[in-house]
Amino acid sequence: MTEITDYSATAYAQQLAEKQQQTQTQFAEFSPPTLSVYPSPATHYRMRAEFKIWHSDGRCDYAMFKPGTPKQTYIINDFPAASETINQLMPKLLDALNKSELLRRKLFQCEFLSTTTGDCLITLIYHKSLCDNWQQQAEQLAATLGCQLMGRARKQKRILSRNWVTETLDVDGRAFTYEHIEASFTQPNASICADMLSWAYKNTQSNGGDLLELYCGNGNFTLPLSQNFERVLATEIAKSSVDSAKRNMAHNGINNIEFARLSSEEFTQALEGVRAFRRLEHLDLGSYNFSTVLVDPPRAGLDDGTLALIKRFERIVYISCNPDTLYDNLKELSKTHTISDFALFDQFPFTHHRECGVILEKL
Repeated sequence: MTEITDYSATAYAQQLAEKQQQTQTQFAEFSPPTLSVYPSPATHYRMRAEFKIWHSDGRCDYAMFKPGTPKQTYIINDFPAASETINQLMPKLLDALNKSELLRRKLFQCEFLSTTTGDCLITLIYHKSLCDNWQQQAEQLAATLGCQLMGRARKQKRILSRNWVTETLDVDGRAFTYEHIEASFTQPNASICADMLSWAYKNTQSNGGDLLELYCGNGNFTLPLSQNFERVLATEIAKSSVDSAKRNMAHNGINNIEFARLSSEEFTQALEGVRAFRRLEHLDLGSYNFSTVLVDPPRAGLDDGTLALIKRFERIVYISCNPDTLYDNLKELSKTHTISDFALFDQFPFTHHRECGVILEKL
């Protein structure tokens, strides 16, 4: 990564304008409507941060690898991209580690997971087994820092109190509470995440019918969008995320969602009748009146089978973390659908990364 020194409003506006122009040029052939641009705070936008721990002269420091040279690192004294909570905890944690040989020895990575509400979980990752003495010191450290703390080592995990944090996001005037679990995927930029949820919610308010969501994660989009549909069927391959999504549904008093632990490829097979899954035995797929499908795929985009599946739907909500695979998928989807709304979400300021949202309506 390139070290950023200028976080000014002018520098941010310039990089965002470049992303906007790049996105408009890349997708011009699809004749999308005017691009809606959602800016991020220039600093303190990342709710997650991971650091290598660099040991030298009997002390440790936070470090990051230089791009293209994985054996070269540079020391991190602060990290303005991370949340204020993380920046407040970083020096306090480092000071405590350097005062304790037991906590510092063979520590090679530190991960922070925070929320806009001030909740934070720190994970310390070691090249050694974690003993009871380690846990005792770690519990004292967690109490001093006022946050959650856990340790990981090979085939070992020590959770001192809990391995999750609680986030609350406002979507069109309603607060939604989410459980974010350590080592599971969550949107890193809470401000942009709230913008994405509001954008998707407003663009599906008049859809009616039922919603199918693929790659639902912990129910990030599922919960607010469930207000716009009679029923929702949401699929996700990771068991921990499905379990978390079910708890998040209960926490928010929502009862019209069914979660299924399936990949998008497996669900396509189930819907086609090619293969039966015990995980779907309690559902009657034929009873759903799907009007809309929401996809938020990994960087690789949608496979051919999933593309063929979603082309059947009247409306498609496509959230993309990779404009290049989105472009490739749109070449196929544009044969049956037209773009009615197009958005750029600046998930990672001062990087090349662009997050896009597309609403597609059947021709």
